[in-house]
Amino acid sequence: MVKPDFEVIATDGSARAGILSMQRHALKTPTFMPVGTRGSVRTVTSQDLEEIGADIILGNTYHLMLRPGEDLIKGFGGIHGFADWKRLILTDSGGYQVFSLEPKVDDGGVEFKSTYDGSLHRLTPERAVDIQCSLGADIQMVLDVCPPIPAEKRVLEIAVERTHKWAIRGRSHFLSNEKTFENERAQFGIVQGGLDRELRRISAEQIVEVGFDGYAIGGLSVGETRQEMIEPMQISAEGLPKQQLRYFMGLGDPAGLVEAIACGVDMFDCVWPTRLARHGTALTMQGRVNLGAARYAKSDDAIDPEFYASPANRWSRGYIRHLLSVGEPVAGRLLTLHNLAWIIDFMRRARESIVQGTFVDFRNETLQIWG
Repeated sequence: MVKPDFEVIATDGSARAGILSMQRHALKTPTFMPVGTRGSVRTVTSQDLEEIGADIILGNTYHLMLRPGEDLIKGFGGIHGFADWKRLILTDSGGYQVFSLEPKVDDGGVEFKSTYDGSLHRLTPERAVDIQCSLGADIQMVLDVCPPIPAEKRVLEIAVERTHKWAIRGRSHFLSNEKTFENERAQFGIVQGGLDRELRRISAEQIVEVGFDGYAIGGLSVGETRQEMIEPMQISAEGLPKQQLRYFMGLGDPAGLVEAIACGVDMFDCVWPTRLARHGTALTMQGRVNLGAARYAKSDDAIDPEFYASPANRWSRGYIRHLLSVGEPVAGRLLTLHNLAWIIDFMRRARESIVQGTFVDFRNETLQIWG
């Protein structure tokens, strides 16, 4: 099976710009993945996402395995056919959602109840691979153990140990089935360790030794401060191969993104831009703007006058504020389109600054506004 090809085309310090080429689609990095939890990014369509320039979206294994179920989705040709999405899809393993439910965990896997109907399910490293194959993910994540922050040292140690053991099993199962894949597929390993520096080093070394197609930094951006996050993130990134993709799971604010890009991270996902949108907040070149505020009632300015490519710039802040005040759902849709287009453009600007050798300036300007 042909493996995905990742090429670093420019660097500026540790920050890097690259191209991931897969049979289905190619994407430029750094890149941001909108989160399509249940097979759809809330309030927008796959056509919308294509039009604003999204190259890859994230699907949630936990929710999709429960509703509508992986067999049904497989019958449609995977998420690509089900949602009519022609570009790349990355699926998480479902582990993060499962561990938020206080499941029963042992060395073999994890047992949990459905959030929908209370039915009992078991997820193992092998089962996570099988489900994601049925979903048709171009890039799938291995099952890991994501401990809370803060956590006791022994809890973190057990999480790192199980993440390593499960990585070996998940990788073996993935490779044993790759000959049956109809399309090119990739599998990423995940580094854990909480905020513990030494455990981060150990986990990165262990996961790299297993040998994946790319690597993710997990277990951060889960409630700690940005300053607490930076050093464990740096240590994790430094332990990963330079010639392969690096993915920070669950990060989406501009200040956090530039700090991660500065460490050499390539891929990101987060619900933050779309969640803000549904609550009336727009991302702009001047920072966050709460369009529900009364002071915007008579404003005829565009949502972000400096972001000319916004798909929602034809409507004024005053109009959006009105829609929000009367509870009109289209307000959330317009702001979602705007915020996603804005963050995708933000990544484009970050990429261009790396190519041009001006990333330090881009980072400093971002932190002045968003820091």
